[in-house]
Amino acid sequence: MMRLLAPLVAASLLATACTSPALAEGVVATPAAKVVANEKGLKTAIFAGGCFWGIEGVFSHIKGVTSAVSGYHGGAAATATYDQVSNGDTGHAEAVKVTYDPAIVRYDELLRVFFAVGADPTQLNRQGPDHGTQYRTALVPMSAEQNRVAAAYLAQLKTSGLWKKPLVARIERAQAFYPAEAYHQDFMSKNPNHGYIRMWDAPKVAGLKRLFPGEYKAAFTPG
Repeated sequence: MMRLLAPLVAASLLATACTSPALAEGVVATPAAKVVANEKGLKTAIFAGGCFWGIEGVFSHIKGVTSAVSGYHGGAAATATYDQVSNGDTGHAEAVKVTYDPAIVRYDELLRVFFAVGADPTQLNRQGPDHGTQYRTALVPMSAEQNRVAAAYLAQLKTSGLWKKPLVARIERAQAFYPAEAYHQDFMSKNPNHGYIRMWDAPKVAGLKRLFPGEYKAAFTPG
């Protein structure tokens, strides 16, 4: 995303921020996981895949997701602000912390959706028009079970032949997660006509609805 200067001026930038010159990213019909998650009770996991607006938007339209919060994973608390993270040198990744009910949607099913419509696993330190280490694609398991399933699914995707380029998405050790500024939360829901949302993120949700009709829900779950 193009930098927003500060929360106080965010509203005035909605018409111009995050402009993009190219066509929206495509979707990929990812396979069901061969190794499935075995979890009970509400769980959380963190996903980093470029601009957090779109990743939050996708997860907020999945049945069984009770919360999706945009924020910064890794780095230090002192630099966990949008202005500083946007410099690309703080170590943070724009990410989304997802809380979900495994009785409705399993972790491996979230992984499948994430790589189908959320993030291109072949792009290194970028997604679409956004460049920098803060836009890296990473899975951040919050348990040994999630780590087991994530590693197995990445290995499965690497031999799937779905992408011509090598997969560079990685698993990162869980570190501190810092919620992003209030004006970033539920951004797609609050700003459906924003140019960036219409170009890059609305197609992700449309892809979710088309590829995963059983998991998709029309209502947006606020973070």
